[in-house]
Amino acid sequence: MTALAVWSFTPPSRKITLGLDLQGGVHFVLKVNTDDAVRVETESSAEQLRAALKDANITVTAKPTSLTEFQIDGVPPAADQQFRTIADAQVASSYDRDAGPAAGSYVFRMKPNILVQRRTETVDQAVLTIERRVNELGVSEPIVAPYGSSGADQIIVELPGVKDVQHAKSIINKTALLELKIVEAGPAPDQATLLQSHNGQVPDDMEVVQGSSSASSTSGATAGYYLVRKIAAVTGRDLVTARTTVDQYNLPAVSFTLSSAGVAKFSAVTAANVGRQLAIVLDNQVVTAPTIETPIPSADARITGRFTPQEASDLALVLRSGALPASLTAIEQREVGPTLGRDSIRAGIMASLIGLGLVTAFMLLYYRLSGVNAFVSVALNLVILLGFMAYLGAVMTLPGIAGFILTIGMGVDSNVLIFERIREELATKKGARQAIAAGFDRVFVTIVDTHVSSLIAAAFLFQFGTGPIRGFATTLFFGLISNVFTAVFVSRTLFEFVLSRRPAGAVQISI
Repeated sequence: MTALAVWSFTPPSRKITLGLDLQGGVHFVLKVNTDDAVRVETESSAEQLRAALKDANITVTAKPTSLTEFQIDGVPPAADQQFRTIADAQVASSYDRDAGPAAGSYVFRMKPNILVQRRTETVDQAVLTIERRVNELGVSEPIVAPYGSSGADQIIVELPGVKDVQHAKSIINKTALLELKIVEAGPAPDQATLLQSHNGQVPDDMEVVQGSSSASSTSGATAGYYLVRKIAAVTGRDLVTARTTVDQYNLPAVSFTLSSAGVAKFSAVTAANVGRQLAIVLDNQVVTAPTIETPIPSADARITGRFTPQEASDLALVLRSGALPASLTAIEQREVGPTLGRDSIRAGIMASLIGLGLVTAFMLLYYRLSGVNAFVSVALNLVILLGFMAYLGAVMTLPGIAGFILTIGMGVDSNVLIFERIREELATKKGARQAIAAGFDRVFVTIVDTHVSSLIAAAFLFQFGTGPIRGFATTLFFGLISNVFTAVFVSRTLFEFVLSRRPAGAVQISI
């Protein structure tokens, strides 16, 4: 087992994963702008209700009036009951309805419990999205978790070993909201030209989107303004995966695959709009707007543009991980240099060696040659603990080094219990072999009891703790397991080995 443990962590520089506090990296505290998600929810609900009413031949206007409210105007008196029925089916679960300031108008206000739920869901979704992104960056053991008290809108992100901080930050902060929308007009050099055929007004069911600066004529789009339908035919939620590829000009591009539901929607919208442009909108900018030449029943599509290979790779990454539900604001950013980590590792190793040396000296003075037994037991305990950490990929942190020092103390404590029990057995005039057997047998239950209690405590620390607490709990957990093995099995084996080497009439032990 010792050889296997040594093999597991050799060489330590490659086999042992260091945390942020030891190898350096970057530490972020990000604020999730949950108002963005609530505003989008309100705008989407208003537009969906207006579209449902239009399908029922009830023409109204819908406009958000605040973060959590929208107003419907122009409901004909004859259609009032039909309007109420449709409104109840569409938004009654999330919004309360009140009479508006004029006849035929209604105000819809988001329910307080729904507002709290949407904010909480936004933070949770942001955590999952960021976690997927940093995992794909290849960061070893990142920490992404809500920060602060329950209901807070902040997230802590720790990325050990990251050198290019700005690149990591851009990946984390990119919203990556992908939408496929039918183009009604454009591109045009300015909004006035774009809206000439609509008397300078944006229709209620449409919106103006600007072309991306990366768009080019080869990608089917030019910089300018587009009038597109407000409701997207397909969104990033319909994506299964995304990957880098090249276009017909051998330039970097991004291909993506749609889910079965996305394929059905994509096929239907392309069949109904042959000859028209389909805008691929990323973060409210048209990246490309190819013409639909035939219905497209395929699950695969491609985004082309003036991308660098790195930009194409980053875009594929953020599309795979999903869109952020809201924008992020960096509240705190700290870069942790590796110098602190090297100093911490050096100091931790020195403290462990000094502690082990002092304990060994005491054991040799107090228990004489049996102290060698204790030293070997504790040393093997540390070796096996390192093997556990390396084999399972656990992260070594500064509190983890403190756990190593605590492991020395636990190993010594177990040996003291065993030695004192053997002394008591020897005091009853038992032979050395009988005293050792009785000492280990009677202490075993006590050792297991204390270690199981400590394992439960370590499990709770890992479950409910974060960051440094988890690092300490990890080392403590594996240290407890290895200590039971070394204190009971290894120590007893050493005693029996020494006794087996002596003549039967001269079996004595120094304790």
